[in-house]
Amino acid sequence: MTTTSAVERSAWPELTNRLSADHAGHDVTLEVLDADGGDNPVVDRLPFHGITYDHRDDVLVISVGGRPPHHPVVMRHLVQSPQEVLFDLLPRGAALKITDAAGTTTLVSLLTRPEGQSGRGS
Repeated sequence: MTTTSAVERSAWPELTNRLSADHAGHDVTLEVLDADGGDNPVVDRLPFHGITYDHRDDVLVISVGGRPPHHPVVMRHLVQSPQEVLFDLLPRGAALKITDAAGTTTLVSLLTRPEGQSGRGS
């Protein structure tokens, strides 16, 4: 069973540093839920590169890829003006629910790869 926790803004840099270190090599799935645009999958089980919070620009950056030869380019997904970050530690990884100032929600799942698999497209 998981417990969802709201993370205070002052703890976002520590959380993103910990997630980047603890979940390196996991698969990441990103989905954007927008009341006007609907549910939009952005990334499905690609290599997780890292996540950062830049307080000066007030942006959360989720980086995907960057592992040659199959995913040599890092793709970055930006969440401008995040207002709320909810965090779950899961048995096989972690999950984030990030809501921005416009009410758009980004769901981030970080999951360990099943034994013997090197990731989609590998």
